[in-house]
Amino acid sequence: MPERIYLDNAATTPLDPEVLQAMMPYMTEFYGNPSSIHAQGRKTKSAIEMARKSIAASLGTSPGEIFFTSCGTEADNMALIKSVEILGIKHIISGNLEHHAVLHTLDYLKERFGIKVTFLENNDRGDVDLNQLESLLHDSENTMVSLMHGNNEIGNLLDINQVAELCANHKALFHSDTVQTMGHHIFDLKNSPIDFIVGSAHKFHGPKGTGFIYINAKNRLHPLIHGGAQERNMRGGTENLYGIVGMAKALELAYQNFEKDKEYILGLKSYLKEALIQNIPGVSFNGLSGDLEKSLYTVLNVSFPPHPDNEMILFKLDIEGISCSGGSACASGTNLGSHVLNALAIPEDRANVRFSFSKFTTIAELDKTIATLVKIFG
Repeated sequence: MPERIYLDNAATTPLDPEVLQAMMPYMTEFYGNPSSIHAQGRKTKSAIEMARKSIAASLGTSPGEIFFTSCGTEADNMALIKSVEILGIKHIISGNLEHHAVLHTLDYLKERFGIKVTFLENNDRGDVDLNQLESLLHDSENTMVSLMHGNNEIGNLLDINQVAELCANHKALFHSDTVQTMGHHIFDLKNSPIDFIVGSAHKFHGPKGTGFIYINAKNRLHPLIHGGAQERNMRGGTENLYGIVGMAKALELAYQNFEKDKEYILGLKSYLKEALIQNIPGVSFNGLSGDLEKSLYTVLNVSFPPHPDNEMILFKLDIEGISCSGGSACASGTNLGSHVLNALAIPEDRANVRFSFSKFTTIAELDKTIATLVKIFG
């Protein structure tokens, strides 16, 4: 059976063999509880603190501002919920294209605490209106802005430093869901007034079930999860030891090879984009994903022309051994499709497929994908 072609790296990435190698001793030999005071516990506690220092160094910040979580969703929840509960936030400004980790949490906060939520307008390519944001900040107090850095579906990038400065100038907190850009963007947190960012290891070739939150030291939060003194009393529960070790190694590798990997992956994206334009008349690109300068280099969201088999395109690709994801601009029955594509008002008769790449993707895999698409739309 031929190997499958994996083009869904925005959903999750394969574990890097070097990451697995770093994790293995903590899955077999060093298994002590990090909260135990004996030698085995001290060994694993030391590994967790070394991982914290490594991640902090990668992001240009202090280890005391990094807290481990189970995933990016938990980290987003912690930033939003605890800012309302502890820091007195009454108004959150966000966008309609945010990940559900943010949108569903905002729904909860409106219902539970009665906070005001304002959604920024976006243009037909998915960019939010920063002039509107500045206007809203002029007239707001006790405000938090929550805007994702890189959109997981269409790859649009937010000028995160511009928004951070804007928020700082108006004494508003700024939280950014950086799950999709962590490991794919250089952060310098010591020189940017960002309050909260988050990461999820499995998005940059680390293990699933492990994430972290950066909390600027000026913000003092309480735990979201209670039950122990772990994470300096910020998150109860025994730490995911080998997950944390693997996450630190994955982020270290991501930044160690950043320029080389970025150039390679951007080349893959450009190659697929040009091949689709040449071989499938009427193809276009959703959001800014087709703009190689203004979008995340790992994501290309493609809008295919009307075709009788449009509803079957993901199934046909899957049958041919090609894994990717999609979203429908239409809403019928219980299939509401992608809230991101719906917000962009993409015609309902077009099929939309997100192709996302990693350092392990090859040109040969893209060639087979292109040939399969030509066969489908030919």
